Amino acid sequence: MDSGLEIDRVSKRYGRTTALRDMTFTVARGELFGFVGSNGAGKTTTMRIALGVLAADSGEVRFGGAPLDLAARRRFGYMPEERGLYPKMKVGDQLAYLGELHGMSRQRAREAAVRWTDRLGLGERRDEQVQRLSLGNQQRVQLAAALVHDPEVLVLDEPFSGLDPVAVGVMSDVLRETRDRGIPVLFSSHQLDLVQRLCDRVGIVAAGSLVACGTVDELRRRGPARLRVHAPLAPANWADGLPEARVLSLREGRTVLELAEGADDQAVLRAALATGPVHEFRRERPDLTDLFRTAVTEEGTA
Repeated sequence: MDSGLEIDRVSKRYGRTTALRDMTFTVARGELFGFVGSNGAGKTTTMRIALGVLAADSGEVRFGGAPLDLAARRRFGYMPEERGLYPKMKVGDQLAYLGELHGMSRQRAREAAVRWTDRLGLGERRDEQVQRLSLGNQQRVQLAAALVHDPEVLVLDEPFSGLDPVAVGVMSDVLRETRDRGIPVLFSSHQLDLVQRLCDRVGIVAAGSLVACGTVDELRRRGPARLRVHAPLAPANWADGLPEARVLSLREGRTVLELAEGADDQAVLRAALATGPVHEFRRERPDLTDLFRTAVTEEGTA
């Protein structure tokens, strides 16, 4: 994997509280990496350390194989969860100003501001004050602010928060386009269905540690298998005695069971057939939401 953004054994404590514990992962060039976890799990702390806003107690952040310094971090684009815009400044002027702060000439910065406001559907809003925009459009301006200086790394904290479906689609397309230009894109989100559709790889964080990391398909293969059974005549307790199978839900003859690793699904089928006709018998893997619940629960009880 080409060395993009590397988080290497980063730890951070606040007094007796451990915010991060040996956090380690890489976001390759041209990769969309989803960072998911509960509130307080350590996602924002990790991002702020990568950006130099916070200092790590130990560990290192690298880009392109080299430790990050101020000059390297100036090439990052960052979208915070809390909006960091000047509310009374016009959209176009603000984006051009931020581009100049990153070292762009005034002409290049203004051209970039026009390009990104057009791309994000804000062309007609360029001369409006940010505070007069809807929350969703303010979120689009925030993304434009992260992209206006053509960053080499993009880090976004909850970029889809508060967006309507149309804006989510625009934001998703822009992130894919950014990824396709070879830029590492790291973003956090609580919208796990969106992360599952959009990301090349996903990292699940709990209590300051990375508890699972890989492509969605890899993570789903590691998770417990499930069976979806529709046996309309089966009594409510038909699956109670099955070894290595746990009933997750039962409603109107439709049962969802979780199988232990290596469990015999044919034993479940035989038990279902013993109750009468079986209209559906399907093996499936958990989605990202299920994997997240399992990973966080296991970490919390470890």
